[in-house]
Amino acid sequence: MVPDGAGLHQLGGWTVIGLLVLFFGSTFMMTLFIGRKKENADGYMTAGNKVGFGISAGSMTATWIWASSMYASATSGYTYGISGPIHYGLWGALMILFIYPFGKRIRAVAPKAHTLAEVMYARHGKSSQLMLAGSNIVGSMVSITSNFIAGGALISLLSPFSFTQGILFIGGGILLYSLWSGFRASVLTDAIQVFAMLGAVVIIIPVVFFAAGGTDMLVTGASKLTPQQSNFFSSEAFLNQGAPYIAAVLAYAIGNQTIAQRLFAVREDLIKKTFITATVGYGATIIGIGMLGVMALYAGVAPLDGDTNNLIPQMAATYLSPVLLGIFLIMIIGALSSTADSDLSAMSSIMMADIYGQNIAKKGEANPKTMLFVGRITMIVATGAGLYFASGKLNILDLLVFVGALWGALVFPVIASFYWQKVTNKAFTVSVLVALAFFLPIRFEWIPMTGATGIIVDVLSVIGIGVVLGLMAFGFFGLKTAKIVAGVAMVAAAPFAIGFLHGYTVLSGSLVAYAVSTLVCYFMCFSNNATFDFDSIKKRIGDFDDRAEADHTDSGSLLEKKA
Repeated sequence: MVPDGAGLHQLGGWTVIGLLVLFFGSTFMMTLFIGRKKENADGYMTAGNKVGFGISAGSMTATWIWASSMYASATSGYTYGISGPIHYGLWGALMILFIYPFGKRIRAVAPKAHTLAEVMYARHGKSSQLMLAGSNIVGSMVSITSNFIAGGALISLLSPFSFTQGILFIGGGILLYSLWSGFRASVLTDAIQVFAMLGAVVIIIPVVFFAAGGTDMLVTGASKLTPQQSNFFSSEAFLNQGAPYIAAVLAYAIGNQTIAQRLFAVREDLIKKTFITATVGYGATIIGIGMLGVMALYAGVAPLDGDTNNLIPQMAATYLSPVLLGIFLIMIIGALSSTADSDLSAMSSIMMADIYGQNIAKKGEANPKTMLFVGRITMIVATGAGLYFASGKLNILDLLVFVGALWGALVFPVIASFYWQKVTNKAFTVSVLVALAFFLPIRFEWIPMTGATGIIVDVLSVIGIGVVLGLMAFGFFGLKTAKIVAGVAMVAAAPFAIGFLHGYTVLSGSLVAYAVSTLVCYFMCFSNNATFDFDSIKKRIGDFDDRAEADHTDSGSLLEKKA
């Protein structure tokens, strides 16, 4: 076993400052090219709905490849062996793929939307809108917090600076280039950052592998593994990591404003192409970086301070030369910045469109200049809050799975709202609240999972399995196939799950959230005779700026040319 902190290399303080200034200074300079004399609230939120393929695919990939996903993949590899990163990266990649069929429908229904919550307002009303907006504020705050934690851990290990100083550097740098141009800054810098990340991964993973001992490390380290860690088809890895992540990431895909924002920004005819490209880029990168955790497991590396968040920077500091260590630092900062700036843009859009634009300003009288002010204040406050929460050094993997499961309560009501005329505002709201009421005590084990309670949880979990797989099938193959897939999945899972699954609270809590929200929403709506005209949403959602058409052409031009 390698002792904590043994053989760690560090970069000098001025070297780290120079790299940070180079990275954040370059991204800031990029944003100056999209500055304009006449500011545009719509461009600040969605870049004019005309972003081209190259920029969109790069941004989608970079947003999904965040530092926290890299750290969590490595933690999974260290905990479960080689199957850990496979479960984490493969299912995460496939969830990007599952976005595009639903995304095409969402864009067709609301081509000029800025947020999903804004569409829910047009579809249902205020309570559904605020529920979705609120969940995204919470989710984006968790995301920013976990990225700041990742950055702080990185800088504290690779430099003389402390964790607190590290998160201040990261938070200030991201705010610097995001504040002025909003989403336009995020999407343009993402495209540059993703190529830097992919290039760094291709270089760094093989170097660490051979420096750690190469194939000899695998041979000698195999004896240290438990039977589950050495098993590629580990049931522990699937039940504790793979299955919860399948459910969690589907929820991320449907309920996450950072994803929706890119969906609303990309040219409508490029949605499929964009998300397929992002699927491949994400899967390859995250599975690759997760192998650092597997190498740490085989090499007998003990996480510094017992914190698995330290694994990736610890492996880099142990096995990389100073030059490659600098490249590695830029890779991780690029990954966390690409997602943190997306979260800032997402929260600013929610506050601009959903809170101010539709709930504070009088109908049709939202002032674009006031909206921009609200958006920028939101970014400043969110950065400060993220830095405060990051100081607690929470476990990143737990944060990600928790938020994904929390969003699971929203998935069916949101999807159904875009396809099924009978869904009502009351059904949407009640189904989500009831699902959360079931999810929280199960997830945090507030009640004993024994006797009849355990059986009820297992039955609901089986229904949840059917809902998750049925929704996946529905996106690509339609309602008839979805019903068959859901039915077969429940019948096949029941004999194995009932009496057993309640012992895995992360998985069962997420599945119960899916099941309860689906059942409540369906039974509250199936007898409803009312109909809804989906075409009316296009009339209710449009641009906030008075000269929208001219402004959209201006704000989207650079991004289209760069693509």
